[in-house]
Amino acid sequence: MVNTINMSEEMKKELAFSEEEKQEIRAAHLMPITFDEDCPETTPEQAIKFRRVNPPRKPEALRA
Repeated sequence: MVNTINMSEEMKKELAFSEEEKQEIRAAHLMPITFDEDCPETTPEQAIKFRRVNPPRKPEALRA
């Protein structure tokens, strides 16, 4: 994420999506997910073995 508080309006506009990019994102959102041999769907057995690379941190109050 970017802190935009100290950015100029020009820099903010440069970071923003264009209308064309926004339309592409909307169109991609409506497309179905397609699995293939390079990226197969996760099986229930694989899902059970799945482990997050970056597990969520506990709140400060619970760490003690």
